[in-house]
Parts: sequence; structure tokens; C-alpha cells
Amino acid sequence: MRPSSKRPSPASLPLTHTLTLSYVFSLVAALTMAVASAAGLLYSTRIYPTDELLQSFVANDVVNLVIGLPILLGSMWLTRREKLVGLLFWPGALMYVLYNYIAYVFGTPPSWASLLYLTLVVSSAYTLIALVASIDGVAVQQHLAGAVREKLSGGVLVGLAAVILLRVVGVIGSATIGQTAIPAAEWSVLISDFLLTPAWVIGGVLLWQRKALGYVSGAGLLFQTSMLFIGLIGFLLLQPLLTRAPFALADVVVVSIMGLICFIPFGLFVRGVLSRG
Repeated sequence: MRPSSKRPSPASLPLTHTLTLSYVFSLVAALTMAVASAAGLLYSTRIYPTDELLQSFVANDVVNLVIGLPILLGSMWLTRREKLVGLLFWPGALMYVLYNYIAYVFGTPPSWASLLYLTLVVSSAYTLIALVASIDGVAVQQHLAGAVREKLSGGVLVGLAAVILLRVVGVIGSATIGQTAIPAAEWSVLISDFLLTPAWVIGGVLLWQRKALGYVSGAGLLFQTSMLFIGLIGFLLLQPLLTRAPFALADVVVVSIMGLICFIPFGLFVRGVLSRG
């Protein structure tokens, strides 16, 4: 009998398909993000021609280099080393990239950099879907059941999503009633929240119900949410250093408190994953 040419999945990882394409597209996203962020810093006045855009995106370019790029490459590296925590983090890192660059697509004026942003949105979205589809959800469920505080983690995801979606509705409603224009940069964040935050609701409910997809998505969603809060704190600290924006102490405090609500279940979830090997 001729040996099969198909390379088997690593025994320690619950996979139904190989991850070759996921690695390739994630590396494309990582390289594109590095180029886009560097371009935003080196050619900031060309890519962000107004003070509003400079204040909204320059500091975020630094955050993407310091946080977004390492968490994507790090999760891939851990997965390559056959660590379950890396495999479960990887979709969250892609969600982080997708969330950020949806805002860039809708918040910045058309330019050559827009092609980079669109590439990041498409590559991260495609890889996210392919990666989740390649994970054996039932195996993950059986491995993690009872170890990851399902109800706490799911409840926090749903609660945070509800707060953010209510903010989206409130901002749009206030602008409509007051007949005031929402700045383009603010619109872009609202769009990202509106498009991706429902995933927190779905993942949270599935995890609360101890469904297989809830276990697959739970760590990634908590990881993405935690990194978004850390990134936002970094953004608020860097913004007055890199632009003429004032330091928003109140915003830092509020974001830090909200972040703590997410960091605790995230830490417990990770501890549960690591305790099961």
C-alpha cells in the first residue's frame, strides 16, 4: 500500500484540516500590517491629512506594531509548537486585526494605503473563517469542559457586547436627534463595533450553554477583547505624545476598569486551558 501524501495534523492539536493556508494568509496579514503601520508613521501627513485623522490613527499605528503584530505572530508560533492555547488565541488575534482595519477602511480617505487596509480586512476575515472551520470543536469541548468558567466567561462577553452596542445606538441616536455630524474616525469605530461585537454575543451565549463552538471561540474572543482594551489604553497614553490631542485621564480610568472586567475571566480561561495541557 502506498503511504498517504497528506500530512497528518499534530496529535496534540484538535484539528480536522491542516493549517497551511492559515499560516500563509496570516503571514501575509502580518507583513501587510507592518508595512501599513510603518507607512502611517513615516507618511502620516499624507495618509492622514487632517488633525482629526492624525489624532485618531497615528498612535494606533504604534499600537498595531507593538501589540497587534506580536499577538498574531505569537499565536502562530505557539500553534506551530503544538500548544492548544496558541491555536485558540489565533482567531482572537485575527479578530483584533479585522476590527482595527475595518476602522481604517471606513475612517481614512482613499489612498494607496487603502489597498493595504483592504488586504488586511480580506486576509484576516478569510483566515479567521478557515481557521475556526479547521478546529475540531467537539474535541476542544471534551478537553476543556468544566475547566474554563464557562458561565462567567460567556456572561462577561455578552455583557461587554451589550454595553458597546448600546453606546453605538446612543451615539447615532444623539447625533440624529441633535442633527450633528459624527466625525469620520468616530464613524469608523462605530462600524467596527457594529459589525464585530455581535460575535461576542454569539460566542458568549454558546460558551454559557457549553456548546462546542463556544469553547473554540471563547478563548479567542476573550483574548481579542483583552488586547483591544490594552491597545486602547496604550493609544490614550501615546496620543498626546504623538499628536496635539490632550491627555484624557478620565478615559484611561474608564477603559482600565472595563478592561479589568474582561482580564479576570480571560486569565481564568487561560489557566483552565493550561491546566488541561
